[in-house]
Amino acid sequence: MIITSLENERVKHYSKLQQKKYRDLNNEFLVEGEHLVLEAAHHQFLKEVMVSSDKNLNLNVPVYQVTEEILKKISKLDTPPDIIGLCKKNEDQTIGDRILILDSIQDPGNLGTIIRSAVAFDIDTIILGDNTVDLYNPKVLRATQGMIFHVPIFRFAIKELIPMLKALNIPLLSTKVENGINIEELSSDEKKRFALIVGNEGQGVKKEYLDASDKCIYIPTNQNVESLNVAIATSIILYEMRKY
Repeated sequence: MIITSLENERVKHYSKLQQKKYRDLNNEFLVEGEHLVLEAAHHQFLKEVMVSSDKNLNLNVPVYQVTEEILKKISKLDTPPDIIGLCKKNEDQTIGDRILILDSIQDPGNLGTIIRSAVAFDIDTIILGDNTVDLYNPKVLRATQGMIFHVPIFRFAIKELIPMLKALNIPLLSTKVENGINIEELSSDEKKRFALIVGNEGQGVKKEYLDASDKCIYIPTNQNVESLNVAIATSIILYEMRKY
């Protein structure tokens, strides 16, 4: 099907999905560019696509050929891609054995990078705690490079989550720069099954979550650096947690 009008209802729908309230209302979001579209299709989250040409990507979803003006209207990028996909949200809330909990992560780039590292280092559940940036923010999606489709990721109040983890006998770890345990000192068993809380870029993990944790851990660094970027620190920790 060919769409040429900026006033087309489908075009208007895509445009509205750049706003969080409409993403939440419809349980849908957009991905921009061929790589993200193909990742979404491979993991069966893709519902339909808009393209600026008649190129064949062998997608088993409805394809709408549109003008460059339409893609420019929909896209959040300075240079719009030639394909934009409409996806359904992942509603899987499976709790695994290697859980990453994000407490008030604010920067979209940090969240996207953390998700990529989590998938790379075998995290099987990612939980977005209070005040963490929207998972389906376009900047987050681009930073994940499609890894958002590889693991259950969902929002849940950490206060309510901690008792559930305790009931499941899943050890709770938190990151803490001062007075923590060197991550290298964790046992093999402690690295196999855990829930790890990573905190806000400026404030770290909230005190109430630190107090509820079984252990607090840190990355040893030299005295020249007070702290690391949260995405970098999380990536290093998850790499170390994979070594058991």
